[in-house]
Amino acid sequence: MSAVAAQMQASCKISASAARIPTKQSAASRVALKALGKTSSKAVFASRPASYKRVQKALTVCEAAEEDCVGIYCIPYDLKTAAGAMPDTWKKPIVVAVSGAAGQISNHLLFMIASGEVYGKDQPIILSMLGSSRSREALEGVAMELEDCLFPLLREVRIGIDAEVVFEDADWALLIGAKPRGPGMERSDLLEMNGGIFAEQGKALDKVASKDVKVMVVGNPCNTNALICMKNAPSIPPENFHALTRLDENRAKYQLALKAGIFFDKVSNVTIWGNHSTTQVPDFVNAKINGAPAEEIIGDQKWLENEFTPTIQTRGGALIKKWGRSSAASTAVSIADAIRSLVTPTPEGDWFSTAVITTGNPYGIPEDIVFSMPCKSAGDGSYEVVEGVEINDWLKTKIAASAEELTKERECVKHLFGEMGGACEIGKEDTTLPGQVEAEI
Repeated sequence: MSAVAAQMQASCKISASAARIPTKQSAASRVALKALGKTSSKAVFASRPASYKRVQKALTVCEAAEEDCVGIYCIPYDLKTAAGAMPDTWKKPIVVAVSGAAGQISNHLLFMIASGEVYGKDQPIILSMLGSSRSREALEGVAMELEDCLFPLLREVRIGIDAEVVFEDADWALLIGAKPRGPGMERSDLLEMNGGIFAEQGKALDKVASKDVKVMVVGNPCNTNALICMKNAPSIPPENFHALTRLDENRAKYQLALKAGIFFDKVSNVTIWGNHSTTQVPDFVNAKINGAPAEEIIGDQKWLENEFTPTIQTRGGALIKKWGRSSAASTAVSIADAIRSLVTPTPEGDWFSTAVITTGNPYGIPEDIVFSMPCKSAGDGSYEVVEGVEINDWLKTKIAASAEELTKERECVKHLFGEMGGACEIGKEDTTLPGQVEAEI
């Protein structure tokens, strides 16, 4: 047997052994794992409701390595004639691609997505999960757990280590995986290392994803990583790229509620301006508590400027000191919140925070950086920047500092999207917020 055939046989056996068919399920919800690709190093394993045609395709792949079919590949059935098809009230399935899928954040987020908590209870999901050669077996374990949860909306699961395969036809790309800053590493080194990763992922999205794909970058430094990814995907609208600042908004809402002595659902109109770093600007000037200005309700300007603001800016590091790990669960919840804000209409008069391209923004923020601003959505995945938000002198100074940091970061990485010249002049101070500790690319 050739080396390639041996690899294919091994991949078929892995995928077949990972397939589990609950005895109480109908044929319509039975699951088969399919190995795709020319070699096991490029294979994607997909757990999916399998029509006879799909099973035959998978069988053909395995037969290239072994004459007899393996496990689930020996069971032909046709979903078209099976009971339990998707309800007519459900929407067309969407493909949600997730990088860093074996990491801590994804371990929370994937199950929220599959359950319908994120995209809605009528939105079938195809999960396409990207990992690395090191995390491949862990990805298979994640896929097995997803299978065992019997989520009705989860119609297909794919896992792989090749972005061009995993991102194919993606409607949403949640880019969570990134490498953490190591000992002695300067911020410029972190930008260069992760920038190269997001440049390649941008190219992959440009090549194989839906041209209307919505991209949410979580891996830090997420603002500039989002810019790099966007610049390497010129066929995708720049406004489709986001960097996550929703966790910072959620933290700000809680702290304001705690100070005011009310429940956090009474806090609205909170904006995070700028970079997802310690230069971010949590906006208490425009925030409201029970519909009234937060400054009036709290009545403590010194606390707002000197305690509230740095608390939000450094919350991630404080959590690590307490718990010994980064904020995985709350980050996953904030990703879900950020997506829901784009797929459901924004309540009248309110807004949400997300970092987006600044081109044409109404606040005089430098062009062509990814900067967090107040936005609202009609619920169709698009958004618009909210105009007319008050920028007083205190906010103006803080926003300018964060914009300056992002402009300098852009200068450090612009060679990664074909622009030359300039110099990397960011300081040695670490303003990058902690990401997931066990980051997986």
